[in-house]
Order: sequence, then structure tokens, then C-alpha cells
Amino acid sequence: MTSATGSPMLHGHEAAADALLAAMRGRALHHAWLITGPPGIGKATFARAAAARLLVEGAEPGVLPLRLALPPGNRTAALLGAGAHPDYRELRRLPKKDSKDGELARSITVDQVRALAPFLGTMPSMSSRRIIVIDSADELERPGASNALLKSLEEPPADTIFLLVSHAPGRLLPTIRSRCRVLRLEPLDDSAMRQALAQALPEADRDEIGALVGAGAGSPGRALRYAELGMAEIDDALHAIARDGDPTTSRRAKLAKALSLKAAQPRYEAFLDRVPGVIAEAAQDRRGPALQVALDAYGRARDVAGAARGLSLDAGGTVLELGGLVARLAGDAPTQHGADLRRTRG
Repeated sequence: MTSATGSPMLHGHEAAADALLAAMRGRALHHAWLITGPPGIGKATFARAAAARLLVEGAEPGVLPLRLALPPGNRTAALLGAGAHPDYRELRRLPKKDSKDGELARSITVDQVRALAPFLGTMPSMSSRRIIVIDSADELERPGASNALLKSLEEPPADTIFLLVSHAPGRLLPTIRSRCRVLRLEPLDDSAMRQALAQALPEADRDEIGALVGAGAGSPGRALRYAELGMAEIDDALHAIARDGDPTTSRRAKLAKALSLKAAQPRYEAFLDRVPGVIAEAAQDRRGPALQVALDAYGRARDVAGAARGLSLDAGGTVLELGGLVARLAGDAPTQHGADLRRTRG
């Protein structure tokens, strides 16, 4: 998300911002930063905001207050928003050459990394720094692109800072990780989530935003994906089952019918993600035997959802079984309904 001036709009992540600004204030700025955390929490947005702030400080040291967000109308932010800042480069997957619908390539290629050579071989022009954002480093083609980047990290050009976004840093080359200082971003709290979602969905009402805050579990990206899929209706159905039970299985059957359609595959996959979260939310307010019921249901829900993906299990049967686990939260002892267990390999 960006403002009208092109400045990235940040929500949360104050601790990470403070760590970066402290390093900048101390004049001992590391040349490579690994920005990590769960998917969808704003790591790339943070990296772009950090890039903008670093470029501004390189051009006008000490002029602006020491905070990550830039003031409206800032020239650096405007240039970045227009893709026209000469001291900034960003690597990400490109659309496939033969794709008619904008499908992205599987990886950031070695040619993309090597194409940075002319940029790295010249002096910065508007700032005293050059910034390179890689979104994401997990998608670097291996071994070629990863090794090409490693050469630059091992012998960094003067006044160049790399900002690497990573959802799974454990999968990166250890030699890349060892050259970077880690900035760990955490899931957003509810207040920051509401701000991010209200900005992204200005026409959404308070109830919809509230439902998406719960479904997103600290990840605006996940919440927005749920919004695009119309997951609020499914979320309402799950909460109703958790609250009232489903002794006739009618609620579960309705969900199973809706999510078994071929066109509903994205919603079905989101449903698999969401059910353990609904159960975990319910567990927070429980104690004693009721807590144990929720914990057992949560563990089973994770197993079922994982198996459903790995084994291509029947969608209708899987929805019924997961819905039955949610129904346990209401004290409803779900029967061994035939469809609960009739999950077959697809």
C-alpha cells in the first residue's frame, strides 16, 4: 500500500523500525538486512519504506525527523512511487514472456541479478546511497541467482544497502544469511490490523473489518485474501457452529456443498487455513476440561487440513469432518456421520 505521493503506508512494526533507525543514527549501518516474518504481515512494504528513508537520509542527512514514514509531498517518495529513482532497484519475479494473464515466473533469475552490475558499478546520483530490495529472497533461482547475489554480499560495493525480504530464511543459503543482519517482523496487533484493513477496504463496514481482523491473525495480506474470497460468510458459519453446535449436521452440510464445487477451490483452501484458527481463538477463553476439548480439536484440525492438501482428500468429507471438530466447542458431540469419515483420495 502506498500513499498518493508513493510513500509506503506502514502499520505496526515499530520495534523493527526503531532498530533500523538506531543503526542509521549510529552511522554504522550494516550493508545487508534480512527482513523476516510470517507471510502477509507487510515485510515488503516495510522494506520499501526503509529504502525510501535510507535514500532520503543519504541525500539530506539530519533534515527530517528520525522516523521511518516520510512526510507528504516528499520528492524521494514521489520518485520511488513513479519507479524513477536512479539510486533504487528492486528484484522480484517477472511475468512470463508468453503469459497472457500476467502469470509470474517461478523465480528471480540469475540474469536479473547479473543485470544489477551496471547499477552497482556507478556512483549514486541523488543520494549518497544505493538501495536494492529483493522481494523475496526465497524466490531466487538456485544455485545461479543465489550465488550471484552472494558475490555482491561478500564484497559489497561502497554505499550500497541490500534489503532482503524472506518468509522462510531457513531455506536461504547459510552464506547469504550470515552476511545479513536480521530484522524480525511480528504479526500485527488488532489495532494495527484495523488501520491497515480500513485503509485497504474503505467501503467495508465495522463488522466486516472486525471479522477480517480475526481471520487475518495478524496478517493483513491473509485478511485481504479472505475478503477477496468472500470468507466473511464462511467465518460467520464457523462461529455459529462453535457457539450453537450442529446436532443435525445441516450447517456443516451447507458448507460442504458450497466448498465442494470446482470453482470454490480457492475458498476451500482458505477454509482449511481458517478452521484451526477459529478453534485456537475459542481456546483462549477456556479453562480445565473445556480447554482440553479445544486443544484436542485444534490438533486434529491441523492434521486433517494438512492431510487434505497432501493427499487430495474429498473436499465435502473434509469440510464435514472439520466442521464437526468446530462443533465440539459448543459441547455438541458430533456423530460419526458417514460423510465425516468417507474421505477418499482424489
